[in-house]
Amino acid sequence: MRVAPPSTTTVQDHVALAEIELCGELIIAASAADEDRLSPDRIDEVLRVAAERFERSDSQA
Repeated sequence: MRVAPPSTTTVQDHVALAEIELCGELIIAASAADEDRLSPDRIDEVLRVAAERFERSDSQA
């Protein structure tokens, strides 16, 4: 059996890394929450969805 030599190049998928970070933020928020589930508004707050929408609307105006 032949094994490929270890690669010296590192490939980073920036989209995947961002998604992992967002999932981590949701896990932290869920573990700190008193309720069983996060509300849609709380999820948007954790993911900074409203802030991003606000920034986009300002830049398009």
